[in-house]
Amino acid sequence: MKINHLKNQDSGNFFLIAGPCVVEGRDMALEIAEKIKLITDRLAIPYIFKASYRKANRTKLDSFTGIGDELALGILKEVGQTFEVPTVTDIHESEEAALAAQYVDVLQIPAFLCRQTELLVAAAKTGKAVNVKKGQFMHGSGMGFAVEKVKAVNPDADVMLTDRGNSFGYSDIVVDYRNIVEMQAFNVPIVMDCTHSLQQPNQSSGVTGGKPALIETIAKAAIAVGADGIFIETHPNPSVAKSDGANMLALDKLEGLLEKLLRVREAVK
Repeated sequence: MKINHLKNQDSGNFFLIAGPCVVEGRDMALEIAEKIKLITDRLAIPYIFKASYRKANRTKLDSFTGIGDELALGILKEVGQTFEVPTVTDIHESEEAALAAQYVDVLQIPAFLCRQTELLVAAAKTGKAVNVKKGQFMHGSGMGFAVEKVKAVNPDADVMLTDRGNSFGYSDIVVDYRNIVEMQAFNVPIVMDCTHSLQQPNQSSGVTGGKPALIETIAKAAIAVGADGIFIETHPNPSVAKSDGANMLALDKLEGLLEKLLRVREAVK
């Protein structure tokens, strides 16, 4: 991929998209980025720092949505410049694309919005790489149209597709690994979101649940099937994270997990 500062691409390893769910503050963002950068440099894993500058899809009206758009975007830009890593953030409406593109290297389309043509077109027009998350309601074979929409506007765009599971009943998500294979047919990098795919949404408490103990299981299986990248939300203390703490990986567990995934990758080459 032609993403600025994306290093170790000649290593043959999967790439990693990782960071906190949302920008909670400068110090925490820099702390997380520094630790992951050290780990991925040692393991020769291409790394993209992820954090949402604003959370638009929350269960309750009073749920945390961010520290302010320009402040959070500025922190993302500082992370990228300080550690020379590419950064990615979600956008939710078309007018956000041009603003966010001034600060980050990759624009991410949330799963619920993966069919929104205007949003995909706006992202493509920025010239930035675009990561489209597969909707929980979609089969992988339908995601080719999202790729087509971006490529129609910018044929040279780097496009990624990310699986994050499928809705199962009212309050659970399951992963169908056939989707990875289906999406590989579109000749773009395929990513497995190992944390959101373990969510338990729509809880009566108003707070999304999760099963973080299964992150390693989801990640190992994705690498074995042939995923090009792994997406993991991580935090020094998930229990106090302001968003999605119930399905995040504790930061001190990331290095050991990546080492295991590299061994899986080597075994299935």
